[in-house]
Amino acid sequence: MTNPDVSFVVTAHNAQGRLRAGVGSLLGRAAAMESEVIVVDNGSADLTGAIADELAAEHPSVRALRLRETQLPGVAREAGAQLARGRYLLFLDGGDELVPGSLDALGARLAEAGEDGERREPDVLLFDHARVDWRGDSTPGGDSARLARAGRVFAPLASRPWLLRTSRVLANRLIRRDFHLARRDLFEREGPDEALAAHGSLLAAADIGALDRVCVLRHEPPGSRRSPVSAERYFELFDDYERLMALAGEPAVQNTLFDLMIRHYMAVVAGEDLPRSERARFFHRAAADFARHRPAGYRRPEGLTGIRHALLERDTYAGYPALQQANRGRRRLIGAAGAAKRGAGRRAEGLFYQARSRAPLDPNLAVFSAYWDRGVTCNPAAISASLAELAPHIRQVWTVRRAGRALVPPGTTVVSTDERRYWDVMARATYFVNNVNFPDSLVKRPGQIHVQTHHGTPLKRMGVDQLAHPATSRGVDYDALLARCARWDYSVSANRHSSEVWERAYPVGFTSLDHGSPRNDVYYRATADDVLRARARLGLEPGTTALLYAPTHRDHEAGWTPRIDLERFARTLGPGFKVLVRGHYFYDRGASPLSALHRAGSIIDVSDHDSVEELALASDALVTDYSSLMFDYANLDRPILVFADDWETYATTRGVYFDITEEAPGVVARTQDELQEALVSGEWQGAEAARRRAAFRERFCEFDDGRAAERVVRRVFLGETRLPPVVPVALRTPAPTPAEAELTAVRIPAARQSSSHASH
Repeated sequence: MTNPDVSFVVTAHNAQGRLRAGVGSLLGRAAAMESEVIVVDNGSADLTGAIADELAAEHPSVRALRLRETQLPGVAREAGAQLARGRYLLFLDGGDELVPGSLDALGARLAEAGEDGERREPDVLLFDHARVDWRGDSTPGGDSARLARAGRVFAPLASRPWLLRTSRVLANRLIRRDFHLARRDLFEREGPDEALAAHGSLLAAADIGALDRVCVLRHEPPGSRRSPVSAERYFELFDDYERLMALAGEPAVQNTLFDLMIRHYMAVVAGEDLPRSERARFFHRAAADFARHRPAGYRRPEGLTGIRHALLERDTYAGYPALQQANRGRRRLIGAAGAAKRGAGRRAEGLFYQARSRAPLDPNLAVFSAYWDRGVTCNPAAISASLAELAPHIRQVWTVRRAGRALVPPGTTVVSTDERRYWDVMARATYFVNNVNFPDSLVKRPGQIHVQTHHGTPLKRMGVDQLAHPATSRGVDYDALLARCARWDYSVSANRHSSEVWERAYPVGFTSLDHGSPRNDVYYRATADDVLRARARLGLEPGTTALLYAPTHRDHEAGWTPRIDLERFARTLGPGFKVLVRGHYFYDRGASPLSALHRAGSIIDVSDHDSVEELALASDALVTDYSSLMFDYANLDRPILVFADDWETYATTRGVYFDITEEAPGVVARTQDELQEALVSGEWQGAEAARRRAAFRERFCEFDDGRAAERVVRRVFLGETRLPPVVPVALRTPAPTPAEAELTAVRIPAARQSSSHASH
């Protein structure tokens, strides 16, 4: 096999949210240059390594390398480079993407002949890049003017020393592999950033080319996601620049490098990452470098930068903090309005809350909530029950609106937002568990731990992924949303799909708990008696086939009208079927369109039933459109029918992550007649429906095995790291179906009667 033209070396650490998109941008491009992708999982604690393995299995041009322990980025990068076979290397991070058409443009640029007509390959080919924030807004790297000025020649740095001022990253350049092998000393070691490799590759290159084009998009994580850098690693910069200065031969190159070095040093001193206790020591070391490397004919810059240079030149650190303090004066004036607004918000939270927030945290107090304080339900309820069993010393308080208190289980301690007690527990609790966000009024204190459980596997787009769909995201304050999400310490996930989506849709700092969806534990723990009791509560006769119809909410519709003619639906199916209809909780106000049908006996309206899990256990099959309930219900391994009459409209307006009509867990019907025919004919129970359901379960029921809540409690509340392993899907036994449960009920009395006769 011929060697490729380019080897993309992608180093990824806890990058599960963006790795697929990043690697995907490097694949499937019909380009003049052949390429390969080497993904290096740098000791990730999430699913990054598993995703890398999947990509390698799916694409012949992808190889995966998994490092057991997290290494410095330079070490991980070089581990991947050792596997590379391409003429050129491009080093990327796990979230970086290649702009379409870039490979062709880079290939064309490399193929150009020099001014003398002789074709030669540069050691480095520079191009521009852009930084992309969570909104999708891009900011160019700022190198375009310099790259355009460089023209089309391949030449050493001495003829164009200003190219040294291009961004000091490796993601904005192709590096010839033979050159890289000859100068591995510049790439193997890495200080606090890529200065040595980025500057060094240009200083050591025999020829440098430039392309005035943005080729790479860098999806930069928020500040809370950046890996911390130790103080000692910042001091490694002095050794790095010592080596770089040794490579800067021409005076013009020396002058440029000296200026960049001093700016870099001063940025470290002025930044927040270097501890204050180390700043004076760093400053004095920088002053020594200033004196040692000051070039002949040096002229101090103008303005504030020049003043900083003067302080460093004289090694006068005592005056530096005063300069910084004076410079912050203007910033304080600008921020005064914002501070006043925040102060008003704190006053609105009440003096009592502020006072209690100064009290010590209670290490044995946990606050639970679900669905904006609707009641004790969903994943938080499952975690709550497991916590009571495994850690009874932790006191639990639920925040429940007054209207929902009637359904709260006996013995539950509850508070409402209009009570003084609410502010006390919110101020002092150590643990917070919710399937949505807590209110903006909650100020997270150091030491408090927030667990976000979510409430379903995402088919529709969530979080900042909705930005591309203004019909449903118009008016959403995404800055406020991310501020609420930034309180999360843990995010609970039922499958890898969810883990990837949550990290990308909510780009804040949290640890993914790939432990399963706690509310789905019941689908493996429920007994035949539980199933029969659930059916009895609904008045379902033995032998009746119960269909649970649970459609989802549509953002583009103001109200809800069932998309199925339920009266005709029930009449067509006949007396052997019973339709349980559960309207979405967003439509719990006003007159229900189900009331008359319920009174007439055509359907059973279960919209107000307190447990959707009990409804699932009682039913023989699920009929839904795009509700996340299908992902939970699949754990039962019972038939699921997808009624997708408006799929194209829903997918366009709401945005989706995949086409459910192609990857459905069973029969897909586009009209009511198709849906009825599938049920009447028996297709819903056929082999093809079972095959599709099995594939769906394997993908989306990945971590659900009946012990999800236990794993969350042991990890978060008890601090355990050795958790019960997840049982593979093929080895699990779901709760019995209604038919199996009824058969069990018949067998048990018969066995008892036989035993009674034998005793006589």
